Amino acid sequence: MEFREDVLGAPYEAAELPLAADAEGTVSATLVRRLVKGSDRAVLYVHGYNDYFFQTHLADHYVELGYSFYALDLRKYGRSLRPHHSPNFVRDLSEYDEELDAAVRIIREEDGHRQLLLNGHSTGGLVGALWAGRRAGRGLVDALFLNSPFLALPTAPAVRTVGGPAVSAIARISPTRVLPSSLNPHYTHSLHRDHRGEWDFDLRLKPAEGFPLFAGWLAAINRGQREVRAGLGIDVPVLLMASTASIATTKWHAALHHADGVLRADDIAALGPRLGRHVTVIRIKGGMHDLVLSGEAARTQTFTELDRWLATYLPAPEAPADGVQVGDARADGPAGDAPTADRTSA
Repeated sequence: MEFREDVLGAPYEAAELPLAADAEGTVSATLVRRLVKGSDRAVLYVHGYNDYFFQTHLADHYVELGYSFYALDLRKYGRSLRPHHSPNFVRDLSEYDEELDAAVRIIREEDGHRQLLLNGHSTGGLVGALWAGRRAGRGLVDALFLNSPFLALPTAPAVRTVGGPAVSAIARISPTRVLPSSLNPHYTHSLHRDHRGEWDFDLRLKPAEGFPLFAGWLAAINRGQREVRAGLGIDVPVLLMASTASIATTKWHAALHHADGVLRADDIAALGPRLGRHVTVIRIKGGMHDLVLSGEAARTQTFTELDRWLATYLPAPEAPADGVQVGDARADGPAGDAPTADRTSA
């Protein structure tokens, strides 16, 4: 696999992962990496809907803990989006298994990491959890950290019950039919530094108004969420974090800086135990939808809780018996172990 300098610049590298073509033609995903010299621990980050990897401070945090950092821009998102693609579109969330399998193979087999954490945000959390459930028993990942995973639509159960079959019927006839979008542009405005936020990212890849909402994609989300409600059977420890509050508004409101402005945080937390037998649920006061993009206090709490949980449930692997050095010599820092901490409460 050939890695070249990423659009973020050094020390980030990126490689294109060719995938099976679909009805729209050629398809690929993009794997971004930042290696830590000598480390055999890694994390794979999967972004959310209307999103891509740009959160370099998240990578910084993992690198400081001694993790090589990888991020996957899924097919038809971010770095992987091509002019002939319907943005974000898939017919079933299992289609993402192809790039997840490929990324894990590179991380473990080509780059030699013996321990792997999967970190998914929002839709990436749903996709990653479903993949981990389907891959249970294979030892591909050692733990999951889900940041506000998209486990339920932000609507009442009765609306889902009525609307789900209708969307599925439309999707069978016309999967790329555009549905009315409920994406709130003020959420993106609360993040971007050119509006009301503190972060810099490409608004062409993460537009405030979002991309078209396709019937086939929403039907795929509905099916994936039904699987969650039925139980996934993930066989590794799972850390699920969500805000303590949510806000639904079509206008700007200052609470968007202190609550989940996309999903219902209570629904996320309630569904957490259905992911597997070993799930830790933590609520972050003042957290935004993407908890690592929250204000400083909530962001600090998120990283503190993550560090404590990692130290408890994902300690550094023991050195290989033969003393072989693992990792890549091009990496940008020394390996380090996560600090010890008391057990995190669910």
